[in-house]
Amino acid sequence: MSRTSSPKRRVLVVTGSRAEFGLLRPVMDAVRRNRRLRLLVAVAGEHLLRPALTWREVATAYRIDAKVPMQRRGDRGRLAHAAATGRGVEGFARAYKRLKPDWVVVLGDRVEAFAAASAASIAGIAVCHIHGGDRAEGIADEAMRHAITKLSHLHCAATNRSAARIVSMGERKQFVHTTGSPAIDGLQRIGPMGDREARTLGDPVAVVLLHPSGVGPDADTLGGCLATLIARLASRLAAGRPDRVLLLEPNHDPGREHILRTYRLSDTAHLPRRAHLPRPVFVALLKRLARTPGGVLIGNSSAGLIEAAAVGLPVVNFPPRQDGRERDRNVVDARGIALGAGAPRLRPAAALARARALSGRISPSRLFGDGRAGPRVAALLARVDPRDPALLRKRNAY
Repeated sequence: MSRTSSPKRRVLVVTGSRAEFGLLRPVMDAVRRNRRLRLLVAVAGEHLLRPALTWREVATAYRIDAKVPMQRRGDRGRLAHAAATGRGVEGFARAYKRLKPDWVVVLGDRVEAFAAASAASIAGIAVCHIHGGDRAEGIADEAMRHAITKLSHLHCAATNRSAARIVSMGERKQFVHTTGSPAIDGLQRIGPMGDREARTLGDPVAVVLLHPSGVGPDADTLGGCLATLIARLASRLAAGRPDRVLLLEPNHDPGREHILRTYRLSDTAHLPRRAHLPRPVFVALLKRLARTPGGVLIGNSSAGLIEAAAVGLPVVNFPPRQDGRERDRNVVDARGIALGAGAPRLRPAAALARARALSGRISPSRLFGDGRAGPRVAALLARVDPRDPALLRKRNAY
């Protein structure tokens, strides 16, 4: 059979959250454009939670081939996440039986990606992992990312340093590639937010985006303390102009409720708040902030290290969530004041002043790639044989 008449490889891309979907879109689009590949889409986990139901955003751009419920509304804590993972493994196994994918594509370190990779690896289906090899010592999912790496077969790293870590774990060099981060793809096609849209968000000079870390027995207390510090910082920044700071709600990881409670009961209760911004809107806002004197992103999101760096936006990063992760000169870590025994030391006001002083002086970063990760990943999925015994045979480094 000729190459052109060969059946298309079925590539099932798994998305479990709003933020990760934004990163996966360039890969999904590139797979859909590749004549040797057929795109399948599975939505899972956080996408299916009410009231947001962010799977609808996925459905506006792609046909959804499978839904895999995992988390349940009202469930809290790490044990609930563990139970959700079990439901995910079972649900993905059923989806694989029906859809018969040649490749399963996952990104990052969330439980949805872990459940999908686990089910595929056990079933003998080739797994492609994007953003493996990164370090994020301050997040509970740090171990999950590396577990996904060992369950996966084709590795698309965001940086050369991450690729080297994957090889050091025992993965074969021929299946480890530095593709860059798909988070960078398409940024140049999104312009800065205009005045009219910015006014609907309060025309902010600062955006606060704090996620839970879920690390250790005091994780909830730490999350509340961080939210309190950031609330005070935002309140100080907004003094006299309360409409200039926008709060974005955290993801649905355990500890989310402590951050939201702090916002409700703190000096930031009067500030504009949004549950979710679609990725194009979020990126447009970051670009506007990068052009706004004193514009800054505050919190602990990976967007501060990746997308904000790519558009030249200063960031105040609160540990420990992104500890150990690569970052460029746009990131100022808040350290100095102890929150309690064993907790990081933070000095938010000094970090804010330093970050705002960088405004207009940060060049766009290329640390996480050149904006062509999606086509590179798709080309690898078309070129690498998902049934190659050398690909499927795993090794460990001891």
